[in-house]
Amino acid sequence: MTLPTQLTLPKWLKPFTSFLLWLPRVNRDTARSDAVAGFTGALVALPQGVAFATIAGMPPEYGLYAGMIPAIIAALFGSSWHLVSGPTTAASIVLFSVLSPHADPGSAQYVSLALTLTFMVGIVQLIMGLAKLGTLVNFISHSVVTGFTAGAAILIATNQVKHFTGQAIPRGASFSDTWSYVFTHVDEIHIAIAATGLFTLLLGIAVKRWLPKLPYMIVAMLGGAFFGNALAIWLGVELPAVGALPASLPPLSAPDFDAESIRAVASGVIAVTLLALTEAVSIARALAARSGQHVDGNQEFVGQGLSNVAGAFFSGYVATGSFNRSGVNFAAGAKTPLAAILAGVFLLVLVLFVAPWAQYLPNAAMAGILFLVAWGLIDFKEIGHVFKTSREETAIMLATFAGTLFLTLEEAIIIGVLLSLAIYLSRTSKPQVRVRAPDPNSPKRKFIDADDARQCPQLRFVRIDGSLFFGATSHIREAFAAQDQAFPSQKHVAIVAHGINFIDLAGAEFLAEEAERRRAAGGGLYFIRVKDTVQEQLAESGALKRIGGANLFDSKTEAIASIYKRLDPDVCRTCKARIFRECQSRPFLPHDDLLEIISHA
Repeated sequence: MTLPTQLTLPKWLKPFTSFLLWLPRVNRDTARSDAVAGFTGALVALPQGVAFATIAGMPPEYGLYAGMIPAIIAALFGSSWHLVSGPTTAASIVLFSVLSPHADPGSAQYVSLALTLTFMVGIVQLIMGLAKLGTLVNFISHSVVTGFTAGAAILIATNQVKHFTGQAIPRGASFSDTWSYVFTHVDEIHIAIAATGLFTLLLGIAVKRWLPKLPYMIVAMLGGAFFGNALAIWLGVELPAVGALPASLPPLSAPDFDAESIRAVASGVIAVTLLALTEAVSIARALAARSGQHVDGNQEFVGQGLSNVAGAFFSGYVATGSFNRSGVNFAAGAKTPLAAILAGVFLLVLVLFVAPWAQYLPNAAMAGILFLVAWGLIDFKEIGHVFKTSREETAIMLATFAGTLFLTLEEAIIIGVLLSLAIYLSRTSKPQVRVRAPDPNSPKRKFIDADDARQCPQLRFVRIDGSLFFGATSHIREAFAAQDQAFPSQKHVAIVAHGINFIDLAGAEFLAEEAERRRAAGGGLYFIRVKDTVQEQLAESGALKRIGGANLFDSKTEAIASIYKRLDPDVCRTCKARIFRECQSRPFLPHDDLLEIISHA
């Protein structure tokens, strides 16, 4: 079944009607599967929402609100069948990093700034999606994400250690100051609080390992709450608790658009936007690869942007693709985005019944759960793989990791991206320049690297693999100069150009100058199998006219037949290489015989 109206929609409206593409797939069977997956996802979102809000410095209920309306909007306007949006660890810790210098976490001013940041992030995401800038997230390498996530995991544990031990660690203490305080004030550790946190942590680990079918976070939360309250009664002490949450639907809210608020959050908008989009698109693509679906990155930008804009008016904070909820959604058998929509609806209903019980949840139990979250974020397998396979990627990962711990999170992401781009530019600025020659042992005279074959003393074949842009011309010029120094008699150079995909004005100018220089020295510059797009770029720059259209050939055979006629016949008569078929048509004369013929003449 298809919807003919989709074909008649104005082009500008299509990004806002993506739900029309999957809606026809919904039937009784898919709806049943989606309902089961949605309810499972809502149960998982309960402890996660409270945990992530705590990481973000927001009141706990805001973590639940961020998993309601934003999840529904992102499912309606995104392109992934299985992606579920909501609060995430990475987005939460970046938000805390951006806002904590400007307001006390949990305060009304802090919440107002969070809503403003969420709205601005949503607008930027929406603009990027409509402008089709979905490929920008590709510049954030996987090593950046791996290093950032590992660093963020350690920061999560660092920020929660005061709730885990009961020590009076100063608010806003840095990573190093926090751990220094922990080890120098061991006598301040509160036994009941530490025991509750440790019990919750160990219970979660045990359930995850030996009872994997059970939702380990929910079991750990309930077990930790029961243990902590029982221990508090037995010891006659009072444990700090999360407190009762409002049993209500997400209240309407509004971002603060005054100049001071915008200025306070502006520095973090780009970092939060890039991180959130990278997280969402990466998760969507990973799940799409397993389900056989194609994900439109630009449409995901639009969906994420609209979800955050809406979230800013429904008491949510920055939402993006949630790895845990999306993975649960996929594993639970979701068939369409209806599952994510139902997860948001079910969460709305569950909060009405569960929220009042949060008053019995000790902060130490929540800290134990966040320790579990932090440990699960560190991808030890991928870290080991990066260490073994690439020094460059290892450097990117370690720099991002260190920046996450000792700088601001947005600075860590920027450092990782800049390092990735620097290494990418370093690689692309050094295209392969390989000297080639016919294989004397091959009946078809297949070309091989010249290191293993004889070369013509007058004509050199060079294969270039890579783009000829302003950053690469210096490398190619140096390679040509080194080759000329090794074989000064090779005044004719033929470039095997089918590996060249792009050439800019600087590259075209270099080739034109090289052609003119070699002509002046009695040689020439030739091109074999030039791609149509590269020919067009040469023509538009005016370089093709200076090179000469007659110097472009469709094959090596055609090039050799033409260039051979331009070689010095006297050199050919005494040449022992004889690597071309054309060489066989000329008799070989030893150098002494040639001198005798010349003297008699």
